Amino acid sequence: MLRVTEIFASIQGETSYVGLPFAFVRLTGCNLRCRYCDTTYAYDSGEEFSLKEVISRVEVFGIPRVTVTGGEPLLQPEAYDLATAFLDRGFTTLVETNGTVPLGALDPRAVKVMDVKCPGSGEDRKMLWENFSSLTPRDEVKFVIASEEDYRYAKEIMAKYCVKAPFTVLLSPAFGFLAPEKLAGWMVGDGLTARFQLQLHKLVWGPDARGV
Repeated sequence: MLRVTEIFASIQGETSYVGLPFAFVRLTGCNLRCRYCDTTYAYDSGEEFSLKEVISRVEVFGIPRVTVTGGEPLLQPEAYDLATAFLDRGFTTLVETNGTVPLGALDPRAVKVMDVKCPGSGEDRKMLWENFSSLTPRDEVKFVIASEEDYRYAKEIMAKYCVKAPFTVLLSPAFGFLAPEKLAGWMVGDGLTARFQLQLHKLVWGPDARGV
């Protein structure tokens, strides 16, 4: 059984797949309490579903792409089986993780989107740095930037783990904490080899909308 906060269809608001229609499965539970978290409602509660029920609800949307997210989805052991089940059915499958849970057991066909927590999150000391060794060319690393200190930290981590890395690196301003033009200016000024991104779904439906 899986504890699920919500299942919905929307456009992908982040990652290199931004703008594409996706199904989303948001699993309940998280081991972090980031200062800027926008999904605190996924910390607890939720509803129990079997793996088969989750897949059936996603298949109704008729979208061949799915994101398994949270919270931290990989806190639930069944999340690994869920990702594999979607992949076996031909879904492009993204798994969003906060980088504090080992990734080696995740189906290698999945697209891992690993969030590297910066100091502004208040949770930067909990990263499992060995997870970088599990990343492949299809995977992505995301830094949420809330301040100039976070930006400097992200550059340090990139210099250590991301130089000549096969995966995509994304930098996103923390919504409501950092003006997007500041982050964009820093990246352009440094000629950073990373992709700037905004949370597109928040621009379309607003920062407080759920199920989008």
